[in-house]
Amino acid sequence: MLGPPYERQTIDLGTDDEGPVVATLVRRRADRPTGRAVLYVHGFVDYFFQTHLADFYVERGWDFYALDLRKYGRSLLPHQTPNFCRDLSDYFPELDAAAKIIQDEDGHDTLLAMGHSTGGLIISLWAHARRDAAAVDGLVLNSPFFDLNAPWLVRRPLAAAVSRLGRRAPHRILPFGLGTVYGESLHADHRGEWTYDLAWKPLAGFPVRAGWLAAIRTAQRQLRAGLDIPVPVLVACSTRSFRGTRWQDSAALADAVLDVEHMVRWAPRLGRHVTVARFDGGKHDLVLSGPAVRERVFTEVGRWAEAFLGAGPTPPASPGPPHPASSTPAPPASSTPTAGTVPQPRPAHSP
Repeated sequence: MLGPPYERQTIDLGTDDEGPVVATLVRRRADRPTGRAVLYVHGFVDYFFQTHLADFYVERGWDFYALDLRKYGRSLLPHQTPNFCRDLSDYFPELDAAAKIIQDEDGHDTLLAMGHSTGGLIISLWAHARRDAAAVDGLVLNSPFFDLNAPWLVRRPLAAAVSRLGRRAPHRILPFGLGTVYGESLHADHRGEWTYDLAWKPLAGFPVRAGWLAAIRTAQRQLRAGLDIPVPVLVACSTRSFRGTRWQDSAALADAVLDVEHMVRWAPRLGRHVTVARFDGGKHDLVLSGPAVRERVFTEVGRWAEAFLGAGPTPPASPGPPHPASSTPAPPASSTPTAGTVPQPRPAHSP
């Protein structure tokens, strides 16, 4: 889909009740690799298309990998219900397979996992479940889906009723969805600057099904009860949320999908070393925000990775102008360490 220098690898995941299942690992190698790699996991109604995110990492010497989960994007097969699962642990096999490829087959010694929205919730549970195996060295969560964006009555009692329905009729379509405001703020055919496949990321999303929502609720309850992720975590989100079903210009400067206060509230439940960074004017997918905001996001992620993973900018290959990644950074975002003792930075890897 993307062409060189991107590569893709299909991961065979056997079969489920709908038939054959696959995931797709996309890879872009750095020109000057450092032994570090990042694994990116998309959100609900999403897939990897954010090539400028890959640019940021490969310029810093990270090999970049993105995983299109089963029934999403490049992995969606004709016989499958788009984006459907019964439990978020269903995604652990492809995450395990991707980590094995990155670490064992491709020989990386540092692995950073980055997840957006539902992907942020998924990799949090995975990192907790694989904590004894040291599967990852750090997590970056971009607007993670820690709670339902709804009043308490919907988030708790009504969601509990939907969970019971999800066990009896998992494919039942529920009478609500994502709306079009967020999609309008992104796509170049509407009010945004990005071009992507609307068959894989429809403007109004895919139908929300009872089994999927039950799986989300179960995962969120586990997170709110407390996880034990032993590695440093960066939780990044906007400073405000947009609430509305019709377009307003303020939707382009806020999270138009989730409640950002939920992310801040539940971030300390992830583990012992959590940093929260909030970005004024950030969209739900922070790296799809306006140019100035996403530059601040990249600067903050770079600083955090340098501090906690010893992952500084890659030096130039030869004397000359500074490498773009080593230029003077923009002013930092508002960052607040939470949830316990901050670990000491690890020494940088030799290039």
